[in-house]
Amino acid sequence: MTSPRQDSTAFCIEPRAGSPRRSRFMRYVTQRPRYLVTLLALGFAVGVAYRYHFSSASERTLSFYLSSGVHGMGIALAAWAVQTGFNSSARTPFGEFLRRLPVAAEVLIRSLVMTAVLIVVGVGLQFVIYAGPLGLSWFTVHWFTVTLPRIVAIGFGFSLIVGVTTEIGRLIGGPVLASVLLGTYHRPVREERIVMFLDLEGSTRLAEQLGELRVHDLITRFFFDIDEPIVDHGGAVHSYVGDEVIVTWPVSADSARNARCLSCFFAIERKMARLAADYRRDFGVVPSFRAGAHAGPVIVSECGDAKRQLAYFGDTMNVAARLCEHCKMLDEALVVSGDLLRRMAIPAGLQAGDRQNVVLRGRQEPLETHVIRPAIAVQNVARR
Repeated sequence: MTSPRQDSTAFCIEPRAGSPRRSRFMRYVTQRPRYLVTLLALGFAVGVAYRYHFSSASERTLSFYLSSGVHGMGIALAAWAVQTGFNSSARTPFGEFLRRLPVAAEVLIRSLVMTAVLIVVGVGLQFVIYAGPLGLSWFTVHWFTVTLPRIVAIGFGFSLIVGVTTEIGRLIGGPVLASVLLGTYHRPVREERIVMFLDLEGSTRLAEQLGELRVHDLITRFFFDIDEPIVDHGGAVHSYVGDEVIVTWPVSADSARNARCLSCFFAIERKMARLAADYRRDFGVVPSFRAGAHAGPVIVSECGDAKRQLAYFGDTMNVAARLCEHCKMLDEALVVSGDLLRRMAIPAGLQAGDRQNVVLRGRQEPLETHVIRPAIAVQNVARR
C-alpha cells in the first residue's frame, strides 16, 4: 500500500511532449521587465549627457540629442542582453565553470565580455544612426584615437559597475541592497506576507550515510536547483537555515496570485523528479522534502551593522515553521493554514484535505490546517 506522500510524488511528471516550454533566457526576461525599462531610460540619459559634454555647440540640437539618446539605449540594451545571458546560463556547463571561479574573476570575465559587445554595438550604431546626417565625416583618425577609447573606457566602467552591483545583490539579496540604498526597512515595516518553510527530509540520516561534506554538497545542490521554480513562481528566498529554506510572497488581493506558493512547491517536486537520475548518480539518493505555509502579518526590519540583513518577526513565521514540523508527523508533503487557504484559489489539479484543528508547539489556541495534495493522490486515498 502506498502512502499519500508517495502518491503525491507520483504526480510529479514531466510536461507532455510538445508542450511549450520557454527558454531560461525568456523566463528571465519576463520576470524582470522593470530592470530592462530602467536600463533603457538610463542609457537614453547617458547618451544625452554624452552629447552635451563632448560634442561641439553645432551638434547640440534636438535631433542630435535624440540620436545620442537612441545610441545610448542601444548600448544599454546590449549590456542588458549580455547580463541576462550570463544570468540565464547559470545552470549550463559554462555557468558552472563561472561559479567555481572567485567572484573577482567572474566579475572580470563578465566585464570584459560586456565591454567587447558594447564596442561592437556602439560602433555599429554609429554607422547606422549617423549615416544620414553626418555621412562618414565622423570616420576620422581622431574618432578612433580619442572617441573610441573613451567609449571603451565608459563601456568597461559601466560593465564593471553592473557586474559588481549584480554580485552584491546575489550575495546579500536584492531586498537588502534596495533597503540599504533606499532606507525602505530602516524602521520596522508591517507587511502581509505568505511564508513557506521548506525542509529537506532526513538530513541527519543523510549525514550519517554520506558524511558531512557530501551531504553539504547535496544540500547546496538542492538549494541551487530549487531556486529556478521559486523565482518562476514569484517567490523570494528570505534565508537558508541549515537544511531549510524560507520563501516568501506578498499577499495579494488576487486569490490566484496567492496560490503561487502551492504551484511553486509542486514545481519543485516536478524538477526533483526530472533530476532524480542525476542525484542518484552523484549522491546515491534523491532528496525529498516537506513544507508548511501560512499567511499573515510580518514585521520586516533591517538589522545588524557589520553585516546587514532583513529580519522577519512575528507569529506568522513561527506558525509556518511549526506547520513544516507538523508535516513530518502526518507523513505529508505540504500543509497550509486555514488563514492561507481562504486567501487563495487552489490551482487546477490540486485539492485541499479536510479541515483539521491542531495545537502546534508553542501555541495554546488550535490552528486550522489543511493538507494539499494532487487530485490524483486524493482519489487514491479515497479508494483505500
